[in-house]
Amino acid sequence: MKILLVNPPNCGRSIPEELFGIDSIRQIFRGEPLALEVLAGNLPGHDIKILDLKVEPDALEATLGSFRPELVGFTAVTCEANTVLKLAETVKESCGARVVVGGIHASCDPAFFNSRAIDFIVVGLGKESFAELVSSIETGSSKNGIPGVAVTNSGGDLQFTPRTFAASDLAESALPRYDLVARYRGSYTLSALGSRLGMVASAFGCPYSCSFCCISSLTEGSYLTHSVDSVVNQMKMLGDIPVIRLVDANTFGNTKHAEHLARAIVAAGIRKHFIADVRSDTVVRYPELMRQWKEAGLRSVVIGFEEIADNDLARLNKENSVAVNDEAIAILHDLGITIVGDFIVSPDYDDARFELLERYVLDRHIDLPILTVLTPLPGTPLYAGMQERITIRDLDYYTLTNAVVPTLLGEKRFYQQYARLMNSFHAKAKL
Repeated sequence: MKILLVNPPNCGRSIPEELFGIDSIRQIFRGEPLALEVLAGNLPGHDIKILDLKVEPDALEATLGSFRPELVGFTAVTCEANTVLKLAETVKESCGARVVVGGIHASCDPAFFNSRAIDFIVVGLGKESFAELVSSIETGSSKNGIPGVAVTNSGGDLQFTPRTFAASDLAESALPRYDLVARYRGSYTLSALGSRLGMVASAFGCPYSCSFCCISSLTEGSYLTHSVDSVVNQMKMLGDIPVIRLVDANTFGNTKHAEHLARAIVAAGIRKHFIADVRSDTVVRYPELMRQWKEAGLRSVVIGFEEIADNDLARLNKENSVAVNDEAIAILHDLGITIVGDFIVSPDYDDARFELLERYVLDRHIDLPILTVLTPLPGTPLYAGMQERITIRDLDYYTLTNAVVPTLLGEKRFYQQYARLMNSFHAKAKL
């Protein structure tokens, strides 16, 4: 079967830019579409092409005409959902191929894609369920009843059997098809380092349930780890690419697995820089694990500090404290591991809260602070709790840099303060 897998273009919209001419808030990162490479790896015997519209934004129609796919698969985060619906319509008009959509938004809000332009929706970790769908299409067998796959019913309710995710859904014997993005490889760089960047997954899901996060829903709360051998093989496949971003939501969610992986990296003679996500409480409980990873090549960690007050962390169900965050910062500074700190700016911030956040970040010498606006993404507990406050429902604006509920400060003042902090933090940022 001829299968085209599509990474949507950069398509989120910006309120501060459109209304106030503030364009310094934009955070556009272009990394490889690992989710599509992973899906492709589990489809042996098929003619597969990956089209990255973030690199080639106008290439869909020409590709449909030359490749003539029988099945087209899209992945999408929330701010890309509207665009994917439009692209699916283009597919139907151009070649009539079947269309399937998966990814974060499909998993959190599958009913959104219950449209005539979409045939199937893959919910959650899709490596095995998508392969089962492809097999059923090829054989002409019933496509209903595949756990984790919904058959669309435009105008009616969407019904499907949820999938109970297990290690088998990782399909570890099928390695990612990195070769399918070879022509784009020069575009996948880490600008802060001026280096080429590759992506590897060592785990999937997250054992925590922060109210703003959609990751745990991808595996219904399960935390699944790839075998150490599989991860090392993926790293080797990336050849001389010097920087590897471990794309797990929490690389160190299973500390024993993380310890074995660090040892295997060293034993295999892999000499690369790694960037990984870790919780601050893991750093505090397992400082020797961080030291071990530093020796294996860990250059930077991404930590979701989120807020600077314990009551605000509790409201986000973060299960952490400011004191623990501070202790983790000290440990990482001592080890020489660069800190990428994620902070969430609430629309309820006033001028004083912006100043407190600025002082906190600068006093603690966070190497690369990242600011996002608290956004109730559909399908998250936060969305359910903030539903009545939402005034902007156009998903194009759900980029995590727009306030989709009213701001306490005047709208212009809020974005001016947000942009001021971004400029302040990034003036001497390093990675």
